[in-house]
Amino acid sequence: MAADRDWKCGDPQQHLKWAEATTDALRVLEGKWKIVIICQLFGAKEALRFSELERRCAGVNQKMLIQQLKELEKDGIVTRTVYPQVPPKVEYELTEMGKALGPAMAELIDWAYMRRERLADQKAT
Repeated sequence: MAADRDWKCGDPQQHLKWAEATTDALRVLEGKWKIVIICQLFGAKEALRFSELERRCAGVNQKMLIQQLKELEKDGIVTRTVYPQVPPKVEYELTEMGKALGPAMAELIDWAYMRRERLADQKAT
């Protein structure tokens, strides 16, 4: 898909479609904790229990974590599994759609580090 995208195409409607698609994607990811949650789930070797996810997302309160997880689940990024036991056991993991974010997340992280370096260089001069 992206490899054959012609950014210099002269079709303004195509550029508009790309902008709309990007806006839709960013709406799914917006929220202070969603990227943090996704990164923690990428880094996990297996599904994470709610308490472990809460611990890994230092600074988030339970209410906000629950809200962000519900939104990610609704958008098909995260799956929630409830095990019928006492006390209840709930685990979260990325769906296939969530895992498909991997390359985009890697590129975004690279871009963020590049931007930080440039800003640091500008401050140093």
